[in-house]
Amino acid sequence: MNYRHAFHAGNFADVLKHVVLVALIEALTRKDKPLAYLETHAGAGLYDLGGEAARTGEFRDGIARLWDLHGAPGPLGSYLDLIRALEGNARVLARYPGSPWLAARLLRPGDRLRLAELAEGPARVLEALFRDDRRVRVERRDGYGALRAWLPPPERRALALVDPPFESQLDEFRAIEASLDEALRRFATGVYAVWYPIKRRADLNPFMRWAAAGGHRHVLRIELMVLPDNSPLRLNGCGMLVLNAPFDLDRTLAPSLRVLVDRLGRDPRAATTMEWLARD
Repeated sequence: MNYRHAFHAGNFADVLKHVVLVALIEALTRKDKPLAYLETHAGAGLYDLGGEAARTGEFRDGIARLWDLHGAPGPLGSYLDLIRALEGNARVLARYPGSPWLAARLLRPGDRLRLAELAEGPARVLEALFRDDRRVRVERRDGYGALRAWLPPPERRALALVDPPFESQLDEFRAIEASLDEALRRFATGVYAVWYPIKRRADLNPFMRWAAAGGHRHVLRIELMVLPDNSPLRLNGCGMLVLNAPFDLDRTLAPSLRVLVDRLGRDPRAATTMEWLARD
């Protein structure tokens, strides 16, 4: 599976990832202390839905299904407000932001963003997007290596988003496990959020066993299935695994997830799941 941000911008997987990200940042910025935001595979940061995304049209089964929704609950409402406020979206849905753009809008003047992007084209776009924002540093490097170098952060508080392309799905899970094992050794109290695709459920089992049995604290699994999870040939759903999750993250997200499955599900068996795999 090769998950290139530009082709899939605004699809249902982006929607889930970004609603969870909004919920996390809103929770972590309630405390009046600086926060470091770290992203390992940042992409270009902003996408034209008339460009590469139009070739797949996946946003039509994602953000476009929410565009007429007003008064959405909690972090879903905040997420939609941010996208509607994006330049070019006043009348029609024309652009979609990536995680770095959303994070930068939600974070405060005293917070700091570190973004890694290895691909030259997206990295150039990302650098241009944030050239006037002194809080942001873009690094053209491997994301896992960047995360290791960034920890521990001077702020002693951090949210790290790990959102790799999953070019080789099973190998990517092992790389994530190794990276987060080291990250937790370096900075045990950081909040680590991992996006992952769901094609065939059995392929996820080793990753979930690692999350549940590794001595990790406050591990929350959040999933959205838009199709049944029995085909290895398509993206049937996706999830976010959050280590050191805020204690009330499940309650915060529950109303938003009910709306997402209702709006984005493409099969009667569409469903969402939230489960604490570990909790002190």
